[in-house]
Amino acid sequence: MSNVVETRSRARLLALFALIAALLLPAIAEAANGGVTFNDIAANHGAGINYSRQRSDIEAIFDAIKQLPFYGPDEILATPGKGRGAPGVAILDYDRDGDLDLYVTNGPGTANSLYANQFAQTGQVTFVDVGEAAGVGATEQDSMGVCYGDIDNDGDLDLFVTGRQDPNLLFENQGDGTFRDITASSGVGEFVSNSMSCSMGDINNDGLLDIAVANIFDLSTSLPQFVEYYSLNQPNQLLLNRGDNVFEDVSESSGFRDVYLPDAPPGSSTGTWAIAMVDYDQDGDIDILHADDQGATPEVVVGGLDRGYIQVFENDGTGHFTNTTQEVGLDYPGGWMGLAFADFNGDGLLDVFSTNFGNHARVVARGGPIDFNIEGRDSRWFLRKKDGTYADSHGRNNNTNTPFGWGVVAPDYDNDGDNDILFHGGMDAGAFVILSPAALLNNDGKARFSRDRAAFAGGTDHLRREVNGVATGDLNNDGFLDVVTASSIDIPTSVPLTPAPQIGGEWDVDAAVVATFNPIDPTIPLFQWNGYQFPDGTMSVELNSGGNGNKGVKVRLLGTKGITDRGRVNRDGIGALVKATPVGSKTSQLQPVLGGGSYASESDLSLHFGLGKASEAVVDVAWPGGTRNRFYGIVPGSPILLPEIPCSFDVRGQTLGDYLECVIPSLDQLAAQSWVTERRRTRLLIQALRAYLESH
Repeated sequence: MSNVVETRSRARLLALFALIAALLLPAIAEAANGGVTFNDIAANHGAGINYSRQRSDIEAIFDAIKQLPFYGPDEILATPGKGRGAPGVAILDYDRDGDLDLYVTNGPGTANSLYANQFAQTGQVTFVDVGEAAGVGATEQDSMGVCYGDIDNDGDLDLFVTGRQDPNLLFENQGDGTFRDITASSGVGEFVSNSMSCSMGDINNDGLLDIAVANIFDLSTSLPQFVEYYSLNQPNQLLLNRGDNVFEDVSESSGFRDVYLPDAPPGSSTGTWAIAMVDYDQDGDIDILHADDQGATPEVVVGGLDRGYIQVFENDGTGHFTNTTQEVGLDYPGGWMGLAFADFNGDGLLDVFSTNFGNHARVVARGGPIDFNIEGRDSRWFLRKKDGTYADSHGRNNNTNTPFGWGVVAPDYDNDGDNDILFHGGMDAGAFVILSPAALLNNDGKARFSRDRAAFAGGTDHLRREVNGVATGDLNNDGFLDVVTASSIDIPTSVPLTPAPQIGGEWDVDAAVVATFNPIDPTIPLFQWNGYQFPDGTMSVELNSGGNGNKGVKVRLLGTKGITDRGRVNRDGIGALVKATPVGSKTSQLQPVLGGGSYASESDLSLHFGLGKASEAVVDVAWPGGTRNRFYGIVPGSPILLPEIPCSFDVRGQTLGDYLECVIPSLDQLAAQSWVTERRRTRLLIQALRAYLESH
């Protein structure tokens, strides 16, 4: 490392002390307003949720540091990262009883929880923890993230659980309410790393789900954040499903490790928090994006180096990837941490939102040892343009200077027909804890967002929770999306929150910090632990009040590989792009079916589309591989199963006879195996014919 970079690293530590001191400054507050509301049924261990996030083993390092007579630069570098863990959340119907269950990870020595929803049995959203009984407790693992999908196309959902310096685990669903640990036989646990997030998708369109794993860096110290910019980073993994539940590591041969790091030595790896397998360019194959961390490194524009990007890997259709980060215009350095996708401005193109470090914690460095670039750390959206590049939203409307974020989702929480954004965040940085509110951004349909303060204002105080995992699903089947989150620590009411420095914008009132070390002497940069102890993290299960008169539909895809002769798609249609157009409307919603994104978490695989006041929608599905189906008369109510009919309605030059020779046998096979009723088969045939005629 050059002397210049070493000097700047030292200055960065000094700036951190300035931040600690600034935590004592007073600030103002202001009122809130909003729309629909959320009620936390898990508050105070309600609804059968008794989750308590246990610490990682490395937290003992920090416990010892707290007992030292002072806390200085050396102690900062020795402080571990995420010593209280990184709890991830999955929302899934693991037992196929028609309601959504919850899986949440925990620390070593404590079982992960699988909360079986009792709504189908009792009509009430309550839960029973069956994690250990079902075989997915993973008690010995320091569990972090989770993703799921049907890896063997047998009709039930399997779980992949990531671990900190522990083998990642793969659990095969047995279809009887239990799982079998197939980590050893599948080959997925051979590479031990600090794995955070994961995602499933089919990279070669063989109908089998592959797995991408986001690895970060050695979390036992803070060296990767301040000093060792590359050497302690651990490369990401791409695991190819070879069938029979066996996976092959193709990280190198696929091009997946060719990261964009213009300032790094050859062969360097990134530090990745989140990953998503998604057809971002809408060409029929699965691409991969991952969110990387700039950490405490000053950017190039202030004499440092750039290492934190939203990396983009474009698939050539065979499972080989080319890094196009710079070409598509996502080469903005930042502390990127979570990913969500939707068409935010209604132009038919898939956009991306990523959480970031936020700007409040950086502003105190202005005028200090280094004038850090604070302009690019807001959590924000990037709108895809027709030329394939992205337009950065930074500086647009009043959401610049958004706060710190981890997990993020893009739900239409108010059912008005466009995708909104919800993210949570918070970070125990050792010397201080960064806290952020529930950040709910309401979309006007044109990617002009306004903050909804009131939706979460009457429930759990998320400003006192260091939330990591965020996921959504309709837990009570009322047609509105609910939210589940998990925190690594909570801040008790006995500990005062200090408003973060005011930097302008509507987020100033909520951004807060807690200093965990106090100055020994204002003239020297040394501190002492102030004795604050923080309780273990919790879960929130927040039901959407709905009641605004808007309607919504929920669709679940069925890939028909192994069901129909021509079926090519994995059983749950992961990787498909789905567009819903309310009848009478000229605008549509576009959403991908994601096998993991957010941060360390995965939402329900069913897609939810708001209709506003419309009573039905037309739904178009672009399946992995390029087949296109159209379905009519999709109405509110129970989830509607849309099967892959492996015959595109819009192929140019295709005769009606050729089209029906594909459609009819496929529908016959679906009916013969009871995936659809005879009546439903007839209806699907009529809809397929209508789609063909309207496109020719």
